[in-house]
Amino acid sequence: MTDSSAVSVAAVSKSFGRGAAAIRVLEDVSIEIGRREFFTLLGPSGCGKTTLLRLVAGFETADKGRIAIEGQDVTQTPPYRRPVNTVFQSYALFPHLTVEQNVGFALEEQHLPAEKVRARVGEALEMVRMQSFARRRPADLSGGQQQRVALARALAPRPKVLLLDEPLSALDLKLRKEMQIELKLLQAEAGITFLFVTHDQEEALTLSDRVAVMQGGRILQMGPPREIYEAPTHRFVADFIGDINLIEGEALPGNAVRLAGGAVLSVPHDARGKVTLAIRPERARLATADAGHLQAQLVHTAYLGTALLHKLTLANGDTFLLRQSDLDGSPPAMGSSVGVNLPADSLRVLVQ
Repeated sequence: MTDSSAVSVAAVSKSFGRGAAAIRVLEDVSIEIGRREFFTLLGPSGCGKTTLLRLVAGFETADKGRIAIEGQDVTQTPPYRRPVNTVFQSYALFPHLTVEQNVGFALEEQHLPAEKVRARVGEALEMVRMQSFARRRPADLSGGQQQRVALARALAPRPKVLLLDEPLSALDLKLRKEMQIELKLLQAEAGITFLFVTHDQEEALTLSDRVAVMQGGRILQMGPPREIYEAPTHRFVADFIGDINLIEGEALPGNAVRLAGGAVLSVPHDARGKVTLAIRPERARLATADAGHLQAQLVHTAYLGTALLHKLTLANGDTFLLRQSDLDGSPPAMGSSVGVNLPADSLRVLVQ
């Protein structure tokens, strides 16, 4: 654990239940989150991401391991004494209180002077652009407005870390996209650390400085969004985030891989035997029918506005997606034979 980190999680494990019925939810998880970083825990339902957030918040206690916030060990510290605040999927606003009363509630519980409470509430509402709604009650607000109030309430006490558990999942798609942009701008303006939980891959890539992809209570890969997307190191990560083509091959000496059709590609690896190659649809290239690393048949082409998405069937029967950004000229005819080139610098050798 380092004093320079906003949040340090060291070798934390957590189970629910006892004895043979115990369910291990987290297994030896360690992360270091920098100050003012927007850090996201990403994974499917049941992977342990919300449990990890609740451990940082103090709502759960780890079976083993340590948790520190800005260098202070808080492993055994109760939630109300930790310098964090949490925004939940359900906004949990008090329906009988006005917006300003909701935002000021925690400040009044701290017995701050009334003048300071008013100032903090005003600052928080200004930050989320809800000053003109101060006298309204939650029932008079839209979903997006309620979300802003929940954020203002969490920010008003000026926590060191803001924890966000799927805070946008209850919003409709258009509003969710708008709030993603606003949330990123808000984090930069507030200048505090955000620990964000989501199962939405696009949301994680859009918002985060770094992402930790989780499965089965473990972190499989951690890094900047572009690295997670462009250079996945694990088959689950590659398949979970965005569209990906997975191609079976055989590792050969000298950083080479032989595909089922016989083509040999130069790809750095330290594997032996059967391997899986991964390539994003936008990285593959169409070739003529008698060229390319793979031979395929064009099954369908979808016009996406900025690109064409080709669905191909390879010689072994597997489906292959290819996104073509060059819209000049006519695409190949449906049912025609085509070749597919796989640029070596866009291929990744994956582990299971």
